[in-house]
This record gives sequence, structure tokens and C-alpha cells, in this order.
Amino acid sequence: MNILTLLIFTPVLFGFIILLLPSSMRASFKYITLLATLVQLGLSIWMYLNFKTGAPFAGISHEEQFQFVQKVPWIHLDLGAAGKMQIEYFVGIDGISITLMVMTCLVMVVAAVASWEIKSNLKGFFALFLLLDMAVVGVFCALDFFLFYTFYELMLLPLYFLIGMWGGARREYAAIKFFLYTLFGSVFMLLVMVGLYLSVKDPATGNHTFNIIQMMNPTNYINGSVFSTLAHSTILGMPARSVGFVVLFIAFAIKVPVVPLHTWLPDAHVEAPTPVSIILAGILLKIGGYGIIRICLGIFPDVALSGAFWIGLLGVISILYGAFNALAQRDLKRLIAYSSVSHMGFVLLGIASNTAEGISGAMMQMVSHGFLSTMLFFLVGVIYNRVHDRDIYHFRGLGSLMPRYTAYVMVAFFASLGLPGFSAFVAEAFSLAGAFKSHSTNGLLPYWMAVCGSVGILLSAAYFLWTLQRMFFGKLSLKGGEIWKIALTDISLRETLTLLPLALIALGLGLMPSLVFDKINDSVLALVQFIGIK
Repeated sequence: MNILTLLIFTPVLFGFIILLLPSSMRASFKYITLLATLVQLGLSIWMYLNFKTGAPFAGISHEEQFQFVQKVPWIHLDLGAAGKMQIEYFVGIDGISITLMVMTCLVMVVAAVASWEIKSNLKGFFALFLLLDMAVVGVFCALDFFLFYTFYELMLLPLYFLIGMWGGARREYAAIKFFLYTLFGSVFMLLVMVGLYLSVKDPATGNHTFNIIQMMNPTNYINGSVFSTLAHSTILGMPARSVGFVVLFIAFAIKVPVVPLHTWLPDAHVEAPTPVSIILAGILLKIGGYGIIRICLGIFPDVALSGAFWIGLLGVISILYGAFNALAQRDLKRLIAYSSVSHMGFVLLGIASNTAEGISGAMMQMVSHGFLSTMLFFLVGVIYNRVHDRDIYHFRGLGSLMPRYTAYVMVAFFASLGLPGFSAFVAEAFSLAGAFKSHSTNGLLPYWMAVCGSVGILLSAAYFLWTLQRMFFGKLSLKGGEIWKIALTDISLRETLTLLPLALIALGLGLMPSLVFDKINDSVLALVQFIGIK
């Protein structure tokens, strides 16, 4: 069996074990889930270490740049004179997906540890958790659009139930809002996917195909087809390729989330249990960014180039809007949710620049934010599990009561606001460098966008430092008085073992960003060249 297939489906195998075990063994479910995620992490690290870089790539549309590839027939339907419907189980990874995949596997380990706080219906929770694990890893590996869409939609079901059944007081509202937002985008994505299928033929077989790599090659489009680059077809009076790009962009922008499509995020984060908040912020937002790079830029590079200004503008709006909203929050979890909106804006800004620096910065920001948001939400969960309160104004002077916890909060906050030496600094610096460079090299983005992005970093320092000052310094004062004082014990060994690796990774990627850049560089250069040629 291909190692990539093993990586994707390992969680489901462990999920079946949990379903088969009697409820009397519920105490073992959390250990089985943790073992599944650790096995998956081990496989992903092995693949990272064995991922080859520096190979000569003729172009992004060539399959040779993808590694650990498996391609087997999945659904083949004989259509008579019209040929055959060709849907394949086609998986592989390149530099863009390998780093995100390793990050995903590590975040799932942390989420599994955070899941130990769940006390009700453990069999259902962990089975859904492992199903979600399979789907998110599958999205980063799928190279057939039908398979990609299957994994993409499969994420919806477990997340809906994980939020709706194990969430907070308004969990049903948050789950339905999340479900409808995401479904709205993906339903229209299905139409574009079918249109692309009918527009592209595999040169080897002559059949229509869902192969994403074939869709990246303009020569594979049928003359006169709706998405052909030469046909200039229209949909509702607008250029068909522009419509296809916008529809796909909206679907992924909801996941990112980009303002004004972000309103599901604060509700979902606040109501979701800690492990689900970790997955939402650490992984799900990155699937949106990955989809824009892999699908939108890969299949519609011409439209991405012409619409770069508007993509960059949305990124700047997200950076500033998310930061200003974070400044106004009292709920610690909601503050971090809005900070995610702001930080993911740098991903859009870097992508829009169409420079190697900008796209590398966007990739680094996704990896960095994956670890940092996981750390932040885990830290919020520590407080909430002890006193069931997250209001910033209800705490003061926690530094004297929980010194070790405060140390990790300071690391997470300073790393997130872009302090030199941490991963977010490198990511945001490269994203802004790409935005600045864009004006002089390709004329896509004006200088003021990079300036506004810099203001976003200043605002992030304001809301993080204000929260740190308000909650952790000064004279000890707690809303719950002596009861809270007793309950707010410092972090346990389990929590330390979870937080320490995340803190070290944030520092390690800041001091050695080549851990990410070396893997992504070939793919990023190929992508920039590919978009520029078009």
C-alpha cells in the first residue's frame, strides 16, 4: 500500500476499532485516538524527511514534481460513443502540500490530547474526530478534483456534529451557521468542477477527466469548451473563466475566512469545544488558503493575475478588520478568533503579490499560524476547563497564581504578534516584502497595501499586549474569589507536554525558516513562473 494512502486512512482504521469496542471500555478511546494521530504524525515526518527537493521541474502542470504518488482507477463509467467517465483515486504531494500535511498531523495530535476533556458520548466523539482527521489530510493529498471535493465535503459532517453536540450554550446555532456557509460555497464549486470536467480531456486516453494537473495545462482544454482559454465563453454575460475563478475563490475564502465571509468563525470558535476550536483554527483555515493556491491559481492563473489587486485588497481589509474587532473583544476565545481573521489576511496579501517572497510568506504564515493558533486555543481551554469563564475582565494578576501557564501565554502572544525570532515574524515579513516588491516587478499591488499590512502588525501587538497586561499582571483579582483561586492550578504534566513542543516549533521555525522554505521553494518558483507565463 502507498504510504500516502496509509497516512490518509489510518485514522479510519482506528475509528472502526473504537466503534467495535464496547462502551464499557470507553476509558481506552482517548488512548486509541492519540495512538492513531501519533502513527499518522510519524508517517508524515518520515515523508517530510524523504521528500526530495531541487529536482528540475519543466512546469507546474507536470506530474513529475509530485511525490509519493498513487493513481488507481476509482469510478469508470462507459458512456458509449461519448467515451468513458474517468474518476481516479489520485493522490500525491509537492512542496506546497508537504509542510501543511506535517503541520496538520501535529495539530491533530494536540487536538487529540485536548479531547481528553470530553466526558459525554466518547465513542461518538472520537469516531467523528478520526473521520474528520482522514478528511482534512485527504484534502491536502488529493490530485483528482472529484476526490478533492469528496474529502472537502466530508469534513462538514463530523464538524457539524462535533460543534452541535459537544459545544457551548449556542452550539446548534453555531453549527448550522458554519454548515450553511460552507455548503453555500461548495455547492457552486460542484458546478465549476463539472464544467471543468467537460472542458478537459486527458491526452493519453482522450476521455474527459477530473485530474487537477491536467486542468492546469491549457493545451488539454477542448476548443470551444466553456473554460477554454481560447474560446472566450461567457456565463450570464461574464467571462466564463472569471466566473469559475470567482466561484471557487468564494468557496475557499469562506474557509480562510476572508471578510465579509468570516462571520461564521467567531460563533463557531466560541461555541466549539477546545479540540474542535484547535482543528478549526489550526487546519480548516489553511484548507481555504491551500485551495486558493492549488485550485484557483493553478487552474485559472490568467484570472488570478488580472484580479490580483482585488485579492490583495480583500487581504488588507481582513488584516485591519480582524485586528480592530480583536481589540474590542472581552471573550478571550473570540479575541483569538478575530486575530485569526487578521493573520490569515497576510496569506491573501502574499498570494496576490505573485512574487516568490510573497507566496513563500503566505505558505509560512499558514504553517506558523497553524501551530500558534493551536497553542492559543489550547491555552484558552486550560483556563476555561478550570473555571468555565473566558471573560478577560474577570481575571487579573494570573501571573502570580499560574507562573508556568503565564510563561507559555507570553510565548504564544509574542510569537503571534510577530516578534523577531518567532515564526510569525518571518511569515509576515516575507508576505509584506512580496507586497512591496510587487509594485516594482509586476505592478499588481500598490505600495499602500503593504503599509496597511504593517499597521495590522501594530494592532496585533496592541490587542495581545493589552490582554497580557490585563489578565496576567497587577494585583491578583478574580471574579470567582477564593473558589477560582483554588481551581486555577498551574498547568499539569499533560498540558506541559502538549504546549512545550508547540512553543519550540514556533521558535524553531523563526530561527530556522529553511525547515519550511527548503521544501516549498521549488513548487513556489514553479507556480510564480506558471502564473507569469499565462
